[in-house]
Amino acid sequence: MSQCENYDLFLCNSGAEANENALKLASFETGKSKIIAFERAFHGRTSAAVSVTDNPKINAPLNKQHEVVFLPLNDLDSLEKELSANDIAAVIIEGIQGVGGLDQGSTEFFRGMKKLCTEYGVLLILDEIQSGYGRSGKFFAFQHHDIQPDIITIAKGMANGFPVGGLLISDKIKASYGLLGTTFGGNHLACAAALSVLDVMEEESLIENVNKVSSHFLNRIKEIEEVLIVKGKGLMLGVAFDFSVSELRKSLIFDEHIFTGGSSNPNLLRILPPLSVTPEQIDVFIDALKRVLEKIDNKKKQLN
Repeated sequence: MSQCENYDLFLCNSGAEANENALKLASFETGKSKIIAFERAFHGRTSAAVSVTDNPKINAPLNKQHEVVFLPLNDLDSLEKELSANDIAAVIIEGIQGVGGLDQGSTEFFRGMKKLCTEYGVLLILDEIQSGYGRSGKFFAFQHHDIQPDIITIAKGMANGFPVGGLLISDKIKASYGLLGTTFGGNHLACAAALSVLDVMEEESLIENVNKVSSHFLNRIKEIEEVLIVKGKGLMLGVAFDFSVSELRKSLIFDEHIFTGGSSNPNLLRILPPLSVTPEQIDVFIDALKRVLEKIDNKKKQLN
């Protein structure tokens, strides 16, 4: 289903642990320690994972000891300049940024990045923890760009909420006993849950549903004139406004009982419904959003 046949699987317990092990493995493989990440990235809250997360507020002095450089997305010149120093172990990037606000690299950027990583002997780590498992309309978001990463990290979609994470490791990377380890990774219950998710995805054609419902969402959201732009792919979407969405999110959950996500962009409403969502349920959301926006507009008029 994933079309990632030339990879080995290492199971762990969470997305942060997956990224932690991916970064460690890249350092082992290259003998280097410096990492390239991207502005507004989020990769987890553990030691190395949080160091490649572009949020100083959650980086303790201990985490800041890691060698990390943050670059803008879609800037191949800046990327090559850093890689040319020949001191980089890995480049880590989200298929689609989640907490960062649904920004993503272009196909040209992803392909150029992979080419540069290969040229300079640097491992490319694709963080598919949020964008993977069908959420983007393909099994992995990087598959929209027709590239093959060296390591793919996975977690959130794997077991429908049960704690499990993993790394898909290119078979070009030689495994050795004891290189990576985990206490609970690959336990029987986690594996049963993860296998059940794959069964349901196949039986219910959930990736096909993602694309169908995403198209419906994009058509319906055009009805809301306050929307500036829609970011993302599939059912990993961000709806941008010209005002902070804090009050909008509160009203949606308290008045309409609809939970939406925030991001580092205060004006962006993050939309990540279940992959099984129906067009009719999207209609419920759009109608609720219209009502809430009307309430907020009326409140502003009263204040003026």
